[in-house]
Amino acid sequence: MKILSNTHKRKKSLSDRIFVICNTIFMIAFVVVTLYPVLNTLAISFNDGTDALRGGIYLLPRKFTLKNYITVLQKDNLITGAIVTVARTVVGTLLALVSNAILAFVVSRKNFLFKKQLSLFWVITMYVNGGLIPTFLLFKGLHLTNSFWVYVIPGMVNAFNMLVIRTYMNGIPDSLEESAQLDGAGYTTIFTKIISPLCKPVYATVALFVAVGQWNSWFDAMLYNRMSDKLTTLQYELMKLLSSVTNQGTSAEAMKNATGTVTPTSVRAAATIITMLPIICIYPFLQQYFVAGLTLGGVKE
Repeated sequence: MKILSNTHKRKKSLSDRIFVICNTIFMIAFVVVTLYPVLNTLAISFNDGTDALRGGIYLLPRKFTLKNYITVLQKDNLITGAIVTVARTVVGTLLALVSNAILAFVVSRKNFLFKKQLSLFWVITMYVNGGLIPTFLLFKGLHLTNSFWVYVIPGMVNAFNMLVIRTYMNGIPDSLEESAQLDGAGYTTIFTKIISPLCKPVYATVALFVAVGQWNSWFDAMLYNRMSDKLTTLQYELMKLLSSVTNQGTSAEAMKNATGTVTPTSVRAAATIITMLPIICIYPFLQQYFVAGLTLGGVKE
């Protein structure tokens, strides 16, 4: 029996090692496949535009230059667009987080009368909307067009974000609220002093969702504020830049039209990196809350 047990342990340990090796190889391959397009774009963005047209650039620039970034940053209205984008990201994220958190707290209360009906109504809005033209006419009737608030107010309440927060709040033990009520605490105190501190992971998750959406959004600027240069956004300006250089192409004609050593390919790579950089810098600090916010909501007492 002892010999069989040792043989079984040896086989088990061999299979475990094989699994670890295969899993490691798979994860390394997955990381390479995921990171390579980003690193390749970064290399092209720092490479001379004319030299980049020859191809053969992989992870490192062959002829280093900052001309591509200078060209992008010198574009008209880019600074104004960056200021508006930062403002809409900060204001929009804060207002959306507050409104969704309050709404989720109300719906998560067990003694709230219409919580099932309201939850069903919000789920329906995730699949059905009024369409582009009715939405535009609605915003125009509310005087939100040609206004900064068209970036913020429509996104203050989001059914998905509210349901994520509500699910997390449902996992908080009811005994905490009951003990606070015995001490005379009202719902405002319970929400601000007890529930919200425990919901920091899911708040960070929702804040990341909203911030990424606000930062990357350009369609609303084109649709509602395209006639106002003061309300343009960074993404909209970069989109116009990318569209213009894409229409030029990357052939010999593009080389002829390029300014100095800048080509559409290299400018497009620089604009892409500028678009991704802020989110890439913020995400590592929120990653732990992001994972916790999506997993701990299902834990019940």
